[in-house]
Order: sequence, then structure tokens, then C-alpha cells
Amino acid sequence: MVAKRSNMIASTLRQQLHLGAACPVIIALAFASGVAHAADASPWDADARAGVRLIAGNPHAGDAGLHAGVEIKLAPGWKTYWRYPGDSGVPPRFDFAASQNVKSIAIEWPAPHRHDDDSGTTIVYTDNVIFPLRVVPQDPGKPVKLSLKVGYAVCDKLCVPAEGHVELPLDQAPSAFDAALSAAEAEVPKPEKLGDAAPLAVRTVRREAGGDHPRVIVDVAGPGPVDLFAEGPSPEWALPVPEPVAGAPAGLHRFAFALDGLPPGAKADGALLTFTLTSGAGAIEVKTPLK
Repeated sequence: MVAKRSNMIASTLRQQLHLGAACPVIIALAFASGVAHAADASPWDADARAGVRLIAGNPHAGDAGLHAGVEIKLAPGWKTYWRYPGDSGVPPRFDFAASQNVKSIAIEWPAPHRHDDDSGTTIVYTDNVIFPLRVVPQDPGKPVKLSLKVGYAVCDKLCVPAEGHVELPLDQAPSAFDAALSAAEAEVPKPEKLGDAAPLAVRTVRREAGGDHPRVIVDVAGPGPVDLFAEGPSPEWALPVPEPVAGAPAGLHRFAFALDGLPPGAKADGALLTFTLTSGAGAIEVKTPLK
């Protein structure tokens, strides 16, 4: 009976998407997953394309912070963007200014994936993504209330802006969403150093000589499929998405991108670049100055 009801909901949702209509009641039913306590998650703020909510995690022994997450769920065929979107797109913007008894909130970004179409190469999430949060209370002895306003873009054949406003009290109670949150935390790239000899590593970064926009060549190690993304030292940098190229030493993979997209007046020498390497064995993040 439950499976039949779920199939009916999914069928109706597909009809609504085909017609381009928004139906909050249907979306709320389709996005619900399992039975949770009232404090485990906020209600969805959703339309026919996407929805957002806050979820709580379990307390961690010896950790004064609280664990939570921002979950964005996308209808089939739709995508949203990583913190650096690539050739086009807009990353999510999280505003927690209205939260209560919050000293700081650290937002983590799970590993994304590459998407190629006629508009170029973008760096995206599809289906469902949870952005883990580590929340430090101003006063650990008082209640914490997260209040989030988020603006993000969702794209299929066209891109449209989306926004949500959700709230969730946090406490030290166990959460039904802790497993999902822990899985998202495991997808966040781990910080590593350039030249690490580990099986998953960014081995070398070098700049070719000559030209207005010389190439940056990056050799990486890791089990396939591997992919690489590059970011500049600030959001004003718009580096091209690295592309796989031939010529890697045995056992390695090589990527290259033109040193282009620098903001006016910015210098490449010594600029701190961030490389995110994804693979079948996980993901890492390496920061290194460009030489």
C-alpha cells in the first residue's frame, strides 16, 4: 500500500513538472522521507523544481558544537551549483543572520561533479545534496535556533532563481537524520598537501612558460573516475575548469587549464589556488601557491 501510494505521488509530481506548475502539497509529500521527530528537520520550503530544509544531527562526544545540515532536493533533470559554478551559474548563498544564540556556523561543501552542455562546463549537484554545518553556540547552556535564508539557482534547459526560508531549533537530542548527515560529511573533500605520496593525491602543479594565458598543468593520482576543479584565492577569480589531457606519467592523470579569468590587477605569481580532486575513492582538497 505504501509503495502504491509513493508511485502515485511520483506520477503526479512528474505531471506537475511537465506542466510547469508548482504544487507545494504534492512536493511536501514527495520530499518526505521516513518518519522523524518534530525537532529533527524543518518543513520543506519547496516548489515544483526544488526544495530546501534544515536537518539536525546527533551530538558528538567531546564536541561543544552542534551538527546540522542544509538539504536541497531537486526534481529529476534539475541541478544546482557548487561554491564555484564553472563557466556559468550561481552558487548558493546562505544567510544565517537571524539565527539565535549562534557564535559561528561553518558550512561544508560535499564533492560536486562536472556537467557539460552547450553553455559550457559547470560544476553542479543533482538529485539531493546536504551541506553539513558545524554550529557553535554563543552560550552552550541556552537553546539554539537556526534561521536560514538561502538563495540559489536551479537549472534544467533554463535556469531560474530559487529561494527558501527555513528555521530549526537545535538541541542535544538524537536525530533520525544523523546517518544522512554523516554520509554527507564523508563526501566533503579532505584537506591534504601538494605532493603527498598517498594513493589519492595532487602530485604536481606547474605553469608552462610563455603566452598571455599560459597553461597550468596538474598531475594527480587516484582510482578512476577522477576529476579536478580549480579555484582562485577569492570569488572574483574565474578560472577555467581543468580538462583531462594526455602526457601524464605512468599511473597518474593529467589536467590542464589556461591561466585566465583573473580579476583586474590580480597577479598569478604566488596566488593561492585550491584544487579539489574527486575519485572513486573519495575526494581531497589541496591549497598551494602558484609558482
